[in-house]
Amino acid sequence: MRTFLESKAMAKAMRERLSKKGIDIAHSEALEIVANQFGLETWNILSARIDAATAGATRTPGAKLEAGLRLEGATPIFRIFDVAKAQEFYLGFLGMGVDWEHRHAPDLPLYMQVSRGGLKLHLSEHSGDATPGANAVVFCTGVSALHTELTGKNYSFNRPGLERQEWGVEMQVIDPFGNRLRFIERIDAADT
Repeated sequence: MRTFLESKAMAKAMRERLSKKGIDIAHSEALEIVANQFGLETWNILSARIDAATAGATRTPGAKLEAGLRLEGATPIFRIFDVAKAQEFYLGFLGMGVDWEHRHAPDLPLYMQVSRGGLKLHLSEHSGDATPGANAVVFCTGVSALHTELTGKNYSFNRPGLERQEWGVEMQVIDPFGNRLRFIERIDAADT
């Protein structure tokens, strides 16, 4: 018997089975159906439960841990205006993958999650979800290797540089909608 931790595999199997019967549904719709089967209203809620169940609890030294409280990393929401340009930047240039997509109807705005490694971003065409021109910091290691990878792609609209700051080495990329990601490799690893 499968558990909620295998929801993506369940959605994929459902789509394949329905496709054999001539019924095609979007992956995002399959994820929503699986979430409903587990008694949850949306895939976002189920996804958060999966993340909570699979992530290891961490604690900052000296921080007081409250009973039952476990904070996770924040997931920024970036406003997008053109799905093709967003895919070119986030999937093509940054090398991220699509975790899931959601639309309330085929002609309504897209809301999707993309990720690479531990970095997760929500991209939204919904006007009320985020303000264009957001700025997010991504602490990482290997920023020089990422810089080499990205500059090697010769992406016409973004040629990031590396800057040595007093806090570490930083590379900033700006998406087609003015949102900025600042990848920072800290000098002092004890700060992490």
